Amino acid sequence: MSVSRIISLCVLSTVSVITAPALLSAEDWFEFRGPTGQGHSSQTSLPTAWSPTEHVLWNTKIPGVGWSSPIIVGEKVFVTTAVPEGDGPMPEQSLRVICLDLESGKILWDKEIFQETKETVQRIHKKNSHASPTPISDGKVLYVHFGTHGTACLTLDGDVVWKTNALKYEMQHGNGGSPILVDDKLVVICDGKGSNFIAALDRKTGEIAWKVERNVDGRKKFSFATPLLITVNGEEQIVAPGTDVISGHSPKDGKEIWHLDYTGYSVIPRPIYSHGLIFVTTSYDRPTLLAIRPDGKGDVTETHLAWSNKNQIPHTPSLLVVGDELYTVSDKGIAQCFDAKTGKLHWKERVGGNYSASPLFADGKIYFQSEEGETTIIAPGTTYKEISRNHLKEPTLASYAVAGDTLLIRTKSQLYRIGK
Repeated sequence: MSVSRIISLCVLSTVSVITAPALLSAEDWFEFRGPTGQGHSSQTSLPTAWSPTEHVLWNTKIPGVGWSSPIIVGEKVFVTTAVPEGDGPMPEQSLRVICLDLESGKILWDKEIFQETKETVQRIHKKNSHASPTPISDGKVLYVHFGTHGTACLTLDGDVVWKTNALKYEMQHGNGGSPILVDDKLVVICDGKGSNFIAALDRKTGEIAWKVERNVDGRKKFSFATPLLITVNGEEQIVAPGTDVISGHSPKDGKEIWHLDYTGYSVIPRPIYSHGLIFVTTSYDRPTLLAIRPDGKGDVTETHLAWSNKNQIPHTPSLLVVGDELYTVSDKGIAQCFDAKTGKLHWKERVGGNYSASPLFADGKIYFQSEEGETTIIAPGTTYKEISRNHLKEPTLASYAVAGDTLLIRTKSQLYRIGK
């Protein structure tokens, strides 16, 4: 579809539009980290230069605060947010879903789904929000998750299909992990102060299809991980990292296939799967990068760890594999490139800034986005080669989404669409 028009800034008071882009045939961007859930896009001709005023196709003010990443379904963009109601250190929160038009950035609808009342509102970490899990879609309906405050299925026009708050647990520092779709189920990891479990909801009804408890003995039990669906020797399994353990589970009933024990809590990065290995980090207090063979049975702690590394490993950003190389960026801005199969370090570079967003590989380039709003673009390879740096001058912790030949970047107060 080719579009070429100029929209006056005075027409849309909350939307700044320069030009609408000529869309390539767009791939689906239905979930956190895109089509594979691992930060890869097959799109080309993506922008490599922008600023708050240059190559901004539109930017729309998003009410409230939310660090969920945007997803794209057809010509619609979806984000979640939490709008505080009242004053004080812990105001009530309106937990909402916002739908925007991809072409213009105009908000099509903005709907409250749940509320955090005085009785249910919880403290969150200063780097978290009350709306951090990213929505997910199958292209027909939309699923949103707000931790213990509720999970819902909506039509793409914002009508509620079902809502549930059956996944009860006491959160620590707020919610975080995003849901995934597995056959006829919606799967989430729930790691709180006193309970740790993985649950699957029936996609049609929202009823609990299965729930698997995890025995965590540590004093700090909480984590914020997003699972990943993989296929090993022809069989699907759900890989679920969490406090002190990562495990593989049967999608049918949640039964554990294997587990590997480690020491770590507040686990945030989503695992990735490449070269027959699961890559994950153990987060606090000192994160370790683990490369695990997921073809075992039972306790594989002593048998299926291929390699590991404890040097400048991220607490928060997920990992990225491109070709034979594994790329990481630590929370403090140290980027590294490893041989994915062996763990050999190819290079280490201080890219600067602080990091929470997960990196993106698209159009033959790697995009790192800092919490300060700066994107560093590099070429993949065994030597470090920087291509460009671009700054939006506003904090951002959310990860990228790709729409045709454009990028969607969510900052603290706005959603940007960046193009050439």
